[in-house]
Order: sequence, then structure tokens, then C-alpha cells
Amino acid sequence: MIKKNEEFICEYCGKEIAKHPSSARNHCNHCLSSKHLDLNTPGDRLSCCKGHMKAVSVDQSGKKGFVITHKCEKCYKLMKNKVADDDNWDKIIALSHNENYL
Repeated sequence: MIKKNEEFICEYCGKEIAKHPSSARNHCNHCLSSKHLDLNTPGDRLSCCKGHMKAVSVDQSGKKGFVITHKCEKCYKLMKNKVADDDNWDKIIALSHNENYL
């Protein structure tokens, strides 16, 4: 399977998002929003849903570091995505204090 790593304009905040230097970027590094494009793994682009995926929580994993959980507002699927080096840490910190995320 070929993973797609593309530039895009965030549909939620309007920022231009550059390709990730080493993996498939699957969320906006400014507002942390995503679009439900991937079915099983980041970059597979196999989902037909296309709903807004809202960042709902952040956790720390021993192997992956910080991980954002996104929830699709259309089909309610939850997906976990590794935090990128250039993600907005102010938003990540605020998300980590959010207790009403689901």
C-alpha cells in the first residue's frame, strides 16, 4: 500500500499545511483538526466518510510519544495519530486538560 503525504489547506482553520517530512500528515498542525480520509492506517486514504475529525484527547505512549485521538463527527470513529514535531503545542496542552472530550 502506498501512503499519501500531501500538502493541503485545512478546511477548519484555512491554514496551508505542508507535507510532513517523514510520514503521511493526517491532521492540521495549527488547529489539530483532521478529515476522515484514512480507513485503517494514516495515509491509506481509503475512507468514504470524509467527515470532520475533531481532536478529543491527547495521551502519552511509551513507544510513540504523544498521541492525539480524533473522533469523526459524522460516523464517530476514533483514530489515534502521533503528534508531529511541528504541531501546535499550545493546543495540545489545552487538549490535555480537557476532561469533557467525548
